[in-house]
Amino acid sequence: MNKTVLGEVRRKIANKAPAAPPSPEVTVVTAVEPNVSEPEMKKAELVNLIVERTGMKKKDVKPVVEATLGALGEAIARGQELNLQPLGRVKVNNTKELAKSQVHSVRIRQSKEAREGAEEFKEAAE
Repeated sequence: MNKTVLGEVRRKIANKAPAAPPSPEVTVVTAVEPNVSEPEMKKAELVNLIVERTGMKKKDVKPVVEATLGALGEAIARGQELNLQPLGRVKVNNTKELAKSQVHSVRIRQSKEAREGAEEFKEAAE
């Protein structure tokens, strides 16, 4: 090849833009639905359940449940980590202040034994 042609080929190669890398595959993530198997439990239902399980009188159970829930609410409001088996380990991840309340994002880690015990109790109740 003569020098002129070789120079033109070199210039064309030098001016050529590098090839674009292949685009990554797109993965569509669908929203995760919460696992809600039963309606929410209210305080009165909790009191009645404890009365049923323990055989104690409702007038004796109600103040204990209210005091327990109050203590748990205060601990969560402070961001304190709770380790309450068989409920599990409760950790406050985030807290957001609103005008009239706080919103807490918590993580509850529950042992397999606690879940299995809850399933056994549910089957026995049916």
